Amino acid sequence: MRRTTTSLALAAAALLLAGCGSNSGSDSAGGGKVSPSAPSAPASGGCAADVQLKAADGGRTVCVAKGGEVRLTLDGTKSRPWKPVMASGTALRGINAGFVIQPGDAGAAYHAVADGTVKLTSSRPLCAQPTAPGQVSCKGIQDWTVTVTVK
Repeated sequence: MRRTTTSLALAAAALLLAGCGSNSGSDSAGGGKVSPSAPSAPASGGCAADVQLKAADGGRTVCVAKGGEVRLTLDGTKSRPWKPVMASGTALRGINAGFVIQPGDAGAAYHAVADGTVKLTSSRPLCAQPTAPGQVSCKGIQDWTVTVTVK
């Protein structure tokens, strides 16, 4: 009886650990390339069906297939918060991005509804603002822009 219980416990632990070892969403993986949120083949015209963006993707141009989705998460801090993401253009329509859990983070999600180009933008302070009189102030801004082409 003891051997069966031990075997079952070891099998359950092995299954649990097997699911914990993969981290496909790492910012440093893939040599800084923007990758689809799921390993899917390009949909149409070489564009990804779904695209997941992070802060490190600033300055890039990505292509998403019409009917696909663009989701982004910008990890900020309470002292250096990201402003809400703005979209200029009509090729993307905002959808529910879910909840932003951490103070300072910004998240957004869009459905690719028409051919065209959209610029997604946000910004945040380069350094934390002073918390007491006499501390050095920083007026620098970190801009984040990604150009999304929908085909």
